[in-house]
Formats: sequence, structure tokens, C-alpha cells
Amino acid sequence: MDHGDHGGHGGHDMGPQCSMNMLWNTQIIDTCIVFPSWHIGSNGQFVVSFFAIVALGIFYEYLRAFSTAFDRRLAASLTKGKSRSHSPASERASPARATEYEEAGLLSGRVRVNKVGYVTIPCFPPLYRVIRALLYGTTVFLSFFLMLVFMTYNAYLILATVAGAAIGHYIFGSHIDIEGGASKGMACH
Repeated sequence: MDHGDHGGHGGHDMGPQCSMNMLWNTQIIDTCIVFPSWHIGSNGQFVVSFFAIVALGIFYEYLRAFSTAFDRRLAASLTKGKSRSHSPASERASPARATEYEEAGLLSGRVRVNKVGYVTIPCFPPLYRVIRALLYGTTVFLSFFLMLVFMTYNAYLILATVAGAAIGHYIFGSHIDIEGGASKGMACH
């Protein structure tokens, strides 16, 4: 019995398909990374994709370090002349220093001491706010993108994500801010 044409169903080659795994796997061929267009069809494509993900992890760590350095430079430039030797943005204020900064903040509107005694700069100029927002948004986007790569549950792609983060941290994390506290590391947000 002939059922006629079924509109491409059955017997017709539909081409390569993305494999969706929700369990730990080591599949290489037919793995798709985040988008259907990032479809792995050969071992060579997988190797290139592996190193691309490592590079994205390194770039993520670079963006985090760059953002931190940008904030430090910005805070130093905005508080120039307001502090004797330390950047107020990362300094715990003594009661005397707190009063000094509060008075300076009242006059300039740029520096104040919060409830726990840390000196803060409440408002950056609009251009710097835009730059900081773009850096933050790019960092958040990249962290979620790498999370989606991780969620392929592919052992090799997970290794690429972790290797990129570790290499990037080694390269760009050579200094720590003792007064500023620990960084978040590679987190989604």
C-alpha cells in the first residue's frame, strides 16, 4: 500500500543533525556548540572549536582583569587630591578619615563613606558609566555563553572551558587586591 509523499519524512536524508546530550559524554562528531550553525562535522573542526573555547575562557579572564584595572584607574583619577597616599575606593576609613571624606563629599558630591566605613564614589561621569556598563555586559554575556558550552556536558568542551579559565587566570591574575577582597572567579554573574 502506497501512502504517497510524506513531505520529507522517512527514507530521505535530512543531513547532519545536532546531537543533544543531557548526560556526561565524549561525543565529537555531530556535537553542536550553543548554535546549530556551530556544528562539528569532523575531528579537525572539533580541535579548532576546542581551542576557540579555550581562547574565549582566556578572553573572559582578560575582560575581568581589564575591568578591575579600569575601575581602579577611574577611582584614582576621580579622587586625585582627595587622599594622601591610598585610593579611597579601596580604603577602610578611620573615624577621622571618614569625617574628612564626608566633608569632601559634601563639598564635591563625589566622595562619601557608607555605613560600614568604606569610602565610595557614588557617581561616575556618563561616558565612564557607559564604558563600565559595556564591559560589564560583555563579561556577563561571555560568562553565560561559556556556561552554555559547559552545559553541552561534553567532557572535552568542559575541559576547554576550565583550561581557558585557568590559563587566563594564570596570565591576568598575577596580582591580588588584599584590601579589596577575593574575586568571584569564573561565575555566571
